[in-house]
Amino acid sequence: MELNSKFVLSLLMPLIQRSAFAKATRLAKKFPALAITGPRQSGKTTFAKMLFPQKAYVSLENVDVRQQAENDPRSFLQRFKKGAILDEVQRAPVLFSYLQQVLDETKTKGLFILTGSNQFLLQENISQTLAGRIAYIELLPFTINEIRKIRKKEPRLNNILFTGGYPAIYNRRLQPEEWFANYIRTYVDRDVRQIKNIGNLSAFNRFLKLCAARAGQLLNMSSLSVESGVDNKTVLSWLSVLQSSYIIHLLRPHHINFSKRLVKMPKLFFYDTGLLCALLEINKEKVLETHPLRGNIFENYVINELIKERFNDGLQSNLFFWRDNKGIELDVITEVGKNPEASEIKSASTFRDDFLKNLIYWNKLSGGTGGRLVYGGEESFQYNGFRVVSWKSLATE
Repeated sequence: MELNSKFVLSLLMPLIQRSAFAKATRLAKKFPALAITGPRQSGKTTFAKMLFPQKAYVSLENVDVRQQAENDPRSFLQRFKKGAILDEVQRAPVLFSYLQQVLDETKTKGLFILTGSNQFLLQENISQTLAGRIAYIELLPFTINEIRKIRKKEPRLNNILFTGGYPAIYNRRLQPEEWFANYIRTYVDRDVRQIKNIGNLSAFNRFLKLCAARAGQLLNMSSLSVESGVDNKTVLSWLSVLQSSYIIHLLRPHHINFSKRLVKMPKLFFYDTGLLCALLEINKEKVLETHPLRGNIFENYVINELIKERFNDGLQSNLFFWRDNKGIELDVITEVGKNPEASEIKSASTFRDDFLKNLIYWNKLSGGTGGRLVYGGEESFQYNGFRVVSWKSLATE
C-alpha cells in the first residue's frame, strides 16, 4: 500500500505525545473502532500512527486507493485482518455500511481507526451505520503545553497568538505567514469544493475574511449577508462549510435568564489564532501589540485552549457565554454540575480590579461566589475571592 505524503513528512519531524493520547488509548481498548476528527494538518495522521504503529495505513485521498474501496468495498476491507488506519475515510462513504458488518462480527477492540477533516460528513455516516461501535477524539492544533514540549522553552503571548498551533509550523520551523497563505489557498481551492459545490470561490474567500473580522463578536447574519453580497441562505450554507471543516466554531449563549432578556445570537470564533491572524492580514508578530482586534484574538485563544482541554479528554465542549440586554457580558460560562462557573477574559498584561466588575455582577444575580479572570499577564494569584489566571497557566490551573 502506497504511503501518503502527509505521513512521509511526519517521519522527518520530531514527534511529541499529544495530550489526547491517553484518552484515545483508553477508548481504543473499549470500542471496536475509533474516529479521530479535526482540521486538516492538525496532526491526525501522525497521532493515529503513534497510537497504532503496527496497523496498515490507508489514505482515501489517494485516487487509486479510493477507487478500489468504492469498486469492491467488501474485498477492500477483508485485506486488513488486523485492522487499519483509514485516513480521510469520508471520501469513500460506501465503506461505512461494510464496516458495520465487520465491527459487529469482531471481538477485537480498536480494530479500525478512522480519521477525517470533515466533521459533519464523517459524523453523519457514523451516526447512520456505526453508532455504538465507535468512539470519538477531536484533535485540534497544538495546545500551549504541547508547544512547550516541542519548543522546550516558555512561549511569548504575541508569538503564540500569531503562530497558532498547527504542528507543521513548529515541526518544520516554517514562517507562519507563508504557511497560512498556502493553507488558505489549498483550503479554498480544494477542500471547499469537496464539501460543497461553491462556484464563486473569490466570494467565499472574501466571506472567510469577513468572518475573521468578526471573531469574538456576536454573529450578525444580516450584516454578513450585506457585506459579502450574498443572501442569508448562502451565509448559513457557507458558515456550515467553515464549521464542518474545523475552521470556525460558534459559542452559544447560556440559557440562564434571571428575568432579563438575553442575547440569543452565538459568537463566532476560529479554531486557530494563527489562521485568524493570517486572514486579518497581520503579517508580523509585533503588529499584534497595537492591533484593534488584539483583545478578540486573545479571547479566541483562551476559549480554544478550554475547548482543546475538553476534546483531548474525549468530551464535548461545555462552554457558553452570557449577555443580557444591557450589554453586560460574561465571556465564558462553563457548565459544571448545577453551578456554572463564570470566567472573564482580558488581554491586558497588567491586572486591574475593575476587570472583575462583570464577575461581581454575575455573582449578585446568580447568588454565586468567586469566578475566574484569565488575563495576558505572567502571574496567577487570588484576589478578593476570585482566581486571577495567567494565560500561561490556563492549562494547569
